[in-house]
Amino acid sequence: MGPVTAGTRTQVSPYAVFDRGSWRALAAGSTLPLDEAELRALATLGDRIDLDEVATVYLPLAELLRLHVEASRRLWAARSAFLGDGTAKVPYVIAVAGSVAVGKSTTSRLLQTLLATGPDAPRVDLVTTDGFLLPNAELEARGLLGRKGFPESYDRRALLRFLAAVKSGRGQVSAPLYDHQSYDVVPGARQVVDRPDILVLEGLNVLQAGRLPDGHAPEVFLSDFFDFSVYVDAAEADIQEWYVERFLALRRTAFRDSTAYFHRYADLTDEEARATALSIWAAVNGPNLRSNIAPTRSRARLVLQKSADHSVRRVLLRKI
Repeated sequence: MGPVTAGTRTQVSPYAVFDRGSWRALAAGSTLPLDEAELRALATLGDRIDLDEVATVYLPLAELLRLHVEASRRLWAARSAFLGDGTAKVPYVIAVAGSVAVGKSTTSRLLQTLLATGPDAPRVDLVTTDGFLLPNAELEARGLLGRKGFPESYDRRALLRFLAAVKSGRGQVSAPLYDHQSYDVVPGARQVVDRPDILVLEGLNVLQAGRLPDGHAPEVFLSDFFDFSVYVDAAEADIQEWYVERFLALRRTAFRDSTAYFHRYADLTDEEARATALSIWAAVNGPNLRSNIAPTRSRARLVLQKSADHSVRRVLLRKI
């Protein structure tokens, strides 16, 4: 893929750009390992996706990632032979970043499923950074409950320790769990990661450099532990509308549960619910996207750019 041209000038870009047709052709002849019912179980509420979209976008992505994983294994084997080192191969870590409601959870689950059903059936674990959010009580005590999802609302040291342990090859590493119904970390609940072949880490700010409490940049970044990174991208106006649509859908479903954190929104009218969702977006999700999430897009190895109908219109792959 050559450089992007505009008029008579050549613009140098770190990315090779693929439209839907050229990207889909990369996995020509490959067979989808899931059906419509299985796809529905993987898709996040409000994320409109079908098997054709999986074949067009996510199957080629899985094939590309498989090439990277295999190349990493070959390099490890050659390096081990050269050094006379019998250390076991450590997990290959794939980060998936993007805004609230953009579809990164669906992307992560699809990658987990597609990669796990590939040749040699590698073991693929999926961890979300939601579990590393500070508990609501602590966020409230720090005056951060209204900034939930911002970099400072996470226990970044705990997340760094988790990734460092995983990439060191340690077994039985655990991550905290989050419950979206209660909108809080589940006390005492843990997800155990025991040396998988591949780890998919999904989160809003996984590509964010962050700052220490004293304002200085940290010596170690989350991205230091990533082997590959994906950013799910879309126009802010589209993401905002998807967030509102999801909020309206949740008001009719999950919010009906009297134990749900957002149960107080269940009886809002459509107009009231839309106004509430827009106010939450304006106060929290929009500023977080603009200030913290979107600026990390250029750090990703691959960017999936979505259209207003949720379909991926083009793929940007960082040149090697």
